[in-house]
Amino acid sequence: MNTTLTVSKHSKLLRPYLLKHNRRFCTEPNPQPLTPPQDDEQRITQTVQHLLETPHQEWSSSQPLQSLLFSSPLPSPRSILKTTRSLPSYCQALNFFQHLRENSLSTNTQSLSHSLQALLELAGREPDAASRLFELYQASKEWSVPLTVNAAALLIRYFGRLEMVDKSIVVFDEIDLSIKNTHIRNILIDVLLRDGRVDRALNVLDEMLQPVSQSPPNDVTGDIVFYGLTKRGRKGRNVSEEELIKLVLNLGKHSVFPRTNWLTQLVSSLCRNGKINQAWDVLHEQLKLGAPIESPTFNVLLTGLVRCGDVKRMNTALAEMKESGVQPDVVTLGIVINQLCKLRRVDDAMEVFNKMGEETGIDGVSVEADIVILNTLINGLCKVGRQEEGLDLMEKTKSNKGLVPNTVTYNCLIDGFCKVGEVEKGKELFEKMQQDGVSPNAITVNTLVDGMCRHRRINSALEFFGDMKEKGVKGNAAAAYTTLITAFCNADNFCKAVDLFDEMVRSGCSADAIVYYSLISGLCRAGRMDDAGNVYSKMKVAGFHPDIVCYNSLISGFCKKKKVDQAYEIVKEMEETGVKPDTITFNTLIAHFCKAGNFTLAHRVMKKMVKEGLAPTVATYGALIHGYCINGKLDDARKIFNNMSSTSKVPPNTVVYNILIESLCKNNDVKAALSLMDEMKAKGVKPNTTTYNAVFKGLKENNLLEDAFILMDSMIEHGCSPDYITMEILTQWLSTVGESDKLKSFVQGHKVSTLTA
Repeated sequence: MNTTLTVSKHSKLLRPYLLKHNRRFCTEPNPQPLTPPQDDEQRITQTVQHLLETPHQEWSSSQPLQSLLFSSPLPSPRSILKTTRSLPSYCQALNFFQHLRENSLSTNTQSLSHSLQALLELAGREPDAASRLFELYQASKEWSVPLTVNAAALLIRYFGRLEMVDKSIVVFDEIDLSIKNTHIRNILIDVLLRDGRVDRALNVLDEMLQPVSQSPPNDVTGDIVFYGLTKRGRKGRNVSEEELIKLVLNLGKHSVFPRTNWLTQLVSSLCRNGKINQAWDVLHEQLKLGAPIESPTFNVLLTGLVRCGDVKRMNTALAEMKESGVQPDVVTLGIVINQLCKLRRVDDAMEVFNKMGEETGIDGVSVEADIVILNTLINGLCKVGRQEEGLDLMEKTKSNKGLVPNTVTYNCLIDGFCKVGEVEKGKELFEKMQQDGVSPNAITVNTLVDGMCRHRRINSALEFFGDMKEKGVKGNAAAAYTTLITAFCNADNFCKAVDLFDEMVRSGCSADAIVYYSLISGLCRAGRMDDAGNVYSKMKVAGFHPDIVCYNSLISGFCKKKKVDQAYEIVKEMEETGVKPDTITFNTLIAHFCKAGNFTLAHRVMKKMVKEGLAPTVATYGALIHGYCINGKLDDARKIFNNMSSTSKVPPNTVVYNILIESLCKNNDVKAALSLMDEMKAKGVKPNTTTYNAVFKGLKENNLLEDAFILMDSMIEHGCSPDYITMEILTQWLSTVGESDKLKSFVQGHKVSTLTA
């Protein structure tokens, strides 16, 4: 950029203020020069008075003015600055500067520099400040009037504010190296950062950080840099956390430290982003360099250590707080108590809590507990099943420490009692909180509703929820509706679940995806596919997208109802929306086709499953084996089973063994079933009651009594408890053949095969 302007160019702008001076001599014979006053302030006052009272064309002929300005001793540069600054307008100040330059002060560049500084201050307030400032700067170079440090600072700052940052850079590059001090560089860095020129600003800062730099950074530098780089919505590129860490450490070597809020912000950001080690290093490097660290910065580091469960370094940080003379505050102790409660070390947390507020305090520091810490501790007690102690603690602190319980306090206790089945106690606390003037919220209601539903008191939960709505308890009722709908679905009361859903929509309460998923899943299990389809349509209208679990529920439901075309429609829709079928999807289709005897289609689906990168699971093979068995193709079932046992990476489990054993028994091949049972034991697959029941049925049909006795002993030996089916089979059989005593011994857990008939 060519920034040089000729005198003719800039004088065009200055001409209205720079009138030519015709020197006039005083007409008085031999006038005696006035003796300048010795006092600077008096001299400044008199000079300004003469300048204002005398037309500027006559300044050169004014003996009093000439004496004030040019007689010995000459006015100091500071006096010239204040005189120029005292003139009421830019026009008069410019004429005064020109008067000084054209008279004997033309060789006194220091005084002219100070006058120019004041002139620049006045130019910056003019309507056309941008052009006037740059013209003055160009003129000062042609007149060989050097800038003072403050004049250079003014120009750089003014051009920055006027969004003429390129000119700020020009001024900085052209001024003498001797005045490029820390103050000037700080102003330039501030201007550059405000304009988003991050890299240029960091280059200037890097020069200041060099060991040989004559303008090292100071606290103002740190404030400008950290504010400029962390300010939200600022211009320019994003600065990485690594760059910020480097800046913090490099400035720290010059004893320039970020303010507490900025250091806390950096440490907090590192912790949130999972960079706990870097956060730890930054804080400790600052400690080594002697930075004045305060408790908020330690607190965010402690919070980060809590999140990742690093108790060892948490204790180290607490010890270092003490060593560094940083007093823990209520937040610090709240973090400690919260972590101890999470580790289920509630007694240790209680010890910390009890010391708070005492004269000796914790490590000699007395900090009063607040309601947040009390709630944390009560919640911790409830989590470990000590809700009675939590209730006692609430009453004691209310009496002894004046901590008034709030809604959160009661919510923690109500939740604690409900989770252990003491729902009535939870309801008593609900009544108590209202008596004490503590308002319940949506969480309170939802906690009680959930507690009642969890312990199968669904109707009581519904009644309570209705009462709360009538009493106008405010809050989002979606969670309570969701809990009730899910509970009625689990209880197979789908009519009530659907009624509640309709009521929820009518009341203007927005249903979330969980409500839709729960209802669709329950209706599909119950085979009410028309209702499930209706809810599914409403869900899409509401703007929710089904997940893979929802799709699988619908596919399974339609398959059970033998509505394969509709199941295929769901598969097609899920693929179109970008939801890939999973193993459950494919296994559901395979199982359906196998039951229908369409093994060609079943194997085609299995091939597609493999093509999609999904390996067949034990459920896949089980579906095929079960399909072949129920369709009378036992040899094909055994081929797949043998393939699983020999070449497949998916060995058969108890369910698969049971399918084949039950099928063998139904085909009167009990010996093969017993052999298969021995095989599963040898391979470490544990038979269950279903396995034994299938074989008992086969033995009964073939009247193999001794084998039944041996199997009864095996059942006792493997700790497998008989169920009502076992007892029904054996009771009918053994009573008929007169072996009731053996049945009695079997029930008592004694072996029976060694007893004689």
